Amino acid sequence: MGTYDAILPAGATLDEEFAREAGVTSKALIEIGGQTVLERTLRALQASGVVGRTVVIGAEDVRSHPAAGLATVTVEPGNSGPENIYRGLSALASQGDAPKRVLVVTTDLPFLKPEMIREFVERCPEDGHFCVPLVAQAAFHERFPGTSATFVALKDGVWTTGCVYLIDAEALRLARPHIERVFENRKSKFGMARLLGPVFVFKWLTKSLTVTDVEAKIKSLLGCTGRAIADSPPEFSFDIDYPEDYRYAMANARRFATAGPAEGVKV
Repeated sequence: MGTYDAILPAGATLDEEFAREAGVTSKALIEIGGQTVLERTLRALQASGVVGRTVVIGAEDVRSHPAAGLATVTVEPGNSGPENIYRGLSALASQGDAPKRVLVVTTDLPFLKPEMIREFVERCPEDGHFCVPLVAQAAFHERFPGTSATFVALKDGVWTTGCVYLIDAEALRLARPHIERVFENRKSKFGMARLLGPVFVFKWLTKSLTVTDVEAKIKSLLGCTGRAIADSPPEFSFDIDYPEDYRYAMANARRFATAGPAEGVKV
């Protein structure tokens, strides 16, 4: 198994009340157990043994933070989530060899561990252009009791998606118009229903939708193969979106101790 470059979107900001409590404006700079989530993420990736170059896309406060020094390169953010990912892809290509497959990892996952990343990559099939982690509801609640996530009931389980993806770089480039269209419609029920089609929506409403149906829909929407990696680690889905997530992470930082400094890395 080779190594993969990693793209870390870090442009998300906190609302005023949350920022006051956390003491920072950028989500990636939230400190848990004495480390920013950005640093914890970069260290976990570096210690996994499957990650080469890393690119962080974020505002000036993120790019100038000492934790960002762990990344190969940092990039100014664009106007949308998809644009940030594509900026990261371009930055990697400008560093030398263009990547063939990339990991996309959000910077709001406080409990990532190196072995989780490595095992996820090992489970991703070679023919999967977009490999997406699925986390079972029961596993999530067992790991993080008293917390919440958004789950979808399918015929073959109740799942939420994780925030670590392995993606074919060329497929990502070719799918850009489709990805941007999905992003633009993500908050519109009518818009998403129109994109997904009546058959898919009916199956979802009647809970007869399967993981295979979802993979097929990814192929029809994006023009490339999607592979769901079922029973992925719950840590891929515990992200800090709200103050209650932050408080839970603060209270449980020691219990979910993550990676230490990667070999050869100095800060």
